[in-house]
Amino acid sequence: MAKNEKWGIANVYSSFNNTIITITDITGAETVCQWSGGRVVRADRQEASPFAAMEAATRAADDAREKGFIGLHIRVRAPGGNGPRSPGPGAQATIRALARAGIRIGKIEDRTPVPHDGTGRPGGKRGRRQ
Repeated sequence: MAKNEKWGIANVYSSFNNTIITITDITGAETVCQWSGGRVVRADRQEASPFAAMEAATRAADDAREKGFIGLHIRVRAPGGNGPRSPGPGAQATIRALARAGIRIGKIEDRTPVPHDGTGRPGGKRGRRQ
């Protein structure tokens, strides 16, 4: 790896309602840019769509390239905790769009929070009833 190569971290939070992409420097301390599905599409129902995620990732990649980044390590996060542990539909689309935008991809890791027997899931013992 040459000295002038600048790498960053793409933190991708993908729920079933939205996809948020935050690009930081390699330490994670300074945010370079932030994009979400809601900034790209007009209707609320389309925020979580793979199209919105791809569009947001493309714009985030352009911003990162402008700042001099040539590669990104990707950290994918689902809601986790008491919520769903699988990322939403935008996670895979985001990674694909970043790769297509000409950004080199390093490590891809899962950063979903795992509960250590904290509070229970909402809904109670018999689940949610009408």
